[in-house]
Amino acid sequence: MKKSISEWSFPGDMPLRARMELAKDAGFEGIEVALNEDDAKGAEKKKGLVCLDSSAAQIKKVRALAEEVGIELSGLACGLYWSYSLTADDRAERAKARQVSKALLRQANKLGVDGVLLIPGCVYASFIPDSKVVPYDVVYERSQAELKKLAPLAEKLDVHIGVEYVWNWFLLSPLELARYLDEVGSTHVGAYLDTGNMMNTGFPEQWIRILGPRIKRVHFKDFRRSVGDINGFCDLLEGDVNWPEVMQALKDVGYDGWVTAEMIPPYTHYPEQIIYNTSAAMDRILGR
Repeated sequence: MKKSISEWSFPGDMPLRARMELAKDAGFEGIEVALNEDDAKGAEKKKGLVCLDSSAAQIKKVRALAEEVGIELSGLACGLYWSYSLTADDRAERAKARQVSKALLRQANKLGVDGVLLIPGCVYASFIPDSKVVPYDVVYERSQAELKKLAPLAEKLDVHIGVEYVWNWFLLSPLELARYLDEVGSTHVGAYLDTGNMMNTGFPEQWIRILGPRIKRVHFKDFRRSVGDINGFCDLLEGDVNWPEVMQALKDVGYDGWVTAEMIPPYTHYPEQIIYNTSAAMDRILGR
């Protein structure tokens, strides 16, 4: 397995080059970049980040930067679905989310990465103020319809969509997620398994064994069950994830791809230290 870290693990004001250099120095082989929504002043572009409307030339610069630093691009994540949901009641919002999804696939293809993180929909997000509630069955139907429309583009571009359970009160069990993906019916639509996200209700090693070859990407996170809410996420090896069982499960299902640490938020002081601490913890987990 190859060791990567999410771009979200770094301070928001840090330029992309600095993020890559820090990740490389800490011993990571790859970095998972994120799709950003460029603001009117182009602040995100000035930091060298990947944006919805980044041109082919701008994406080429990101690839060149990674090569210059000596680090691989492990994937492309997208957090814009918290603003634009594929399953919102508002049609205009769903249309925007559809545009975001197509841009996610196309920008990933330009970056030369074969995997993206996609949030398929949201019943309710307790950590978002005034989050609107959408009926579970409606979210199921709407999100599957969108994924079936996106699948041909993913197949054409050879980019795999990783659907993630991410505290959106949807796809709450591995059995349901497996069925859901099988119903979409595309080899390019699978699961993005996050080891911390289901810890409030389940066990990641069970999710891994049930999802098996459907897993396209893996996020490493840890979680303290005694806390129970969003504040329960913690540094790797400080929580209740059974890492030996997780690693055995990944080996049992034959997963040998990227494992990417997603540490949110960075430390308040000396934020670069979380990158080094995470790298050391991952080496221990991976048996290096």
